[in-house]
Amino acid sequence: MKTLFRALALLPLPVLHAFGAALGWVSFLASATYRQRFVANARQAGYGLAQVRAAVAEAGKLVAEAPRLWFGRSPAIEWEGAQLIDAGLALGKGIVFLTPHLGCFEATAQGYAARYGRITVLYRPARKAWLRDLVDTSRARANLATAPTTLAGVKQMLKALKAGEAVGLLPDQVPPQNLGVWAPFFDRPAYTMTLSARLAQQTGATVLLAWGQRLAWGRGFRIHLRAWPGELPGTPADAAAQVNAQMERLVRECPQQYLWGYARYKEPAPGRAA
Repeated sequence: MKTLFRALALLPLPVLHAFGAALGWVSFLASATYRQRFVANARQAGYGLAQVRAAVAEAGKLVAEAPRLWFGRSPAIEWEGAQLIDAGLALGKGIVFLTPHLGCFEATAQGYAARYGRITVLYRPARKAWLRDLVDTSRARANLATAPTTLAGVKQMLKALKAGEAVGLLPDQVPPQNLGVWAPFFDRPAYTMTLSARLAQQTGATVLLAWGQRLAWGRGFRIHLRAWPGELPGTPADAAAQVNAQMERLVRECPQQYLWGYARYKEPAPGRAA
């Protein structure tokens, strides 16, 4: 599989995106379960299929661009709001980046690592052994570290923040049981991680909202940065609700690149408290 990915990484990004767009529509049309979840999630947010149909192709592009991002030459990155990072780093308490399943979230971490320095990104290890090996070994980039969704991973992220470094999370990812709370997401209860708020509250880190826009015709990505409004609430439930509200805010900036097919409202998998 690595050999295949390395070969695909040599292809131009426009070619990969064209293939991915076709792949996205094939998946949408072939899987009734995926199609129904996509439409239901979009409708929950107030969008009809006609308004977000572009997200079908964008989901396929997300898959097709992975070989290039993992094994190939770094794509072109543009920045909007980079001064927020400069201000956050000047405080010396680290930065917590919160990114929804919007656009290319891999590009946001890689772009930061290339321009600013070390960043640690939380990820959930794949269940299948072959895929776990591929993902765990292919994301290695200069200044880019990964932390698993375990107690050891949480400690790794705390250590990074205390050293004044940056960490990144996808807070609209469903955490295991005992690692989240139920909070509204587009007016429907969704099991939401509490880790992002706890990291910021325990370290005093700057919280920034970020997402990587996939530019047309394979021109690369534009990283959008937004300041966190005010302070995080003290209780886990209130903090999770506010995090979800900010994720909604980002999604509404470009609903055509949100991963509507993600099972956001599923029951959490069994887990243990960290």
